[in-house]
Amino acid sequence: MAGSKDNKTEAVGPAAAKPGAERKKRTITEIRESKTTGEKMVYMSVPDYTSAKWAELAGVDVAVVGDSLAMVAHGHSSTIPATMDMMIMHAQAVRRGAPNTFSLGCMPYQSYHTVERALTNATRFMQEALCDAVKPQGGKSQAHILRALVDAGIPTASHIGLTPHTIAMFGGFKIQGRTADAAMKILEDALAIEDAGCFMLEFEAVPAKIAKLISEQLTIPTIGIGAGVGCDGQVLLCYDLLGVFTDFKPKFTKRYTKLTEVAVAGIAQYVKEVKEGSFPDDEHSYSVNEAEYEKFAAMVARRKQI
Repeated sequence: MAGSKDNKTEAVGPAAAKPGAERKKRTITEIRESKTTGEKMVYMSVPDYTSAKWAELAGVDVAVVGDSLAMVAHGHSSTIPATMDMMIMHAQAVRRGAPNTFSLGCMPYQSYHTVERALTNATRFMQEALCDAVKPQGGKSQAHILRALVDAGIPTASHIGLTPHTIAMFGGFKIQGRTADAAMKILEDALAIEDAGCFMLEFEAVPAKIAKLISEQLTIPTIGIGAGVGCDGQVLLCYDLLGVFTDFKPKFTKRYTKLTEVAVAGIAQYVKEVKEGSFPDDEHSYSVNEAEYEKFAAMVARRKQI
């Protein structure tokens, strides 16, 4: 893109308490205390610099670098192909786009299946991408991994209910916790996450009443995605809620706008104007001193005669 780049974009929306003031990043303490203060924390999964910048300007509390970017940014059919190198690259872009927003790096498939591997990869998120925390997936069976990360001084969250890394075992993307026994397993997972020292956990695709009751048993905040309003906060994918990613729409996604429709209409108009020769016009073209142009034209004419 031509032109100079100015990172001092004027803040708009709830992110800007004072005109021109830098936004203060949320802290682990504030996130933990939201459980008792009742403040609903807003998380949004953002895959790139531009969407991260939108998140910060709009006042999102936590920018999540989710491995869903394997689907929305790279076209894969699941999150499984996401690699650590891929996640680090995107997390670095998100940090540049939202320097004053708490950043949560989601650990991709098989990046945390041993304590040693988990520590190595979580450290990469913190050192290379300057994330503020990390989030693997799993509860009771992963408690030793979560505890090791916390003990190493790495702020850690976790993800239970529908865990995309284990969808093959679930038989696909299916709601979890619909029976009393299944709900009890989620509660046990949640308690194990809390006991491991995590500062937050995420419920995905859990019935609203189940998620609410489990949340009430915990001292750490819960974030829901397809888990109802009874959680302490919510997360959605930026590209879903803005109508950018349109391959499919989960039941829990609310479309707040339809950017793909706007984008396609704009691109179609661009195609039309180029084809008919109306773009670029004088307004979108650079001028040259007429005397210099005539001099250059004469030089071109002489060159042809040689």
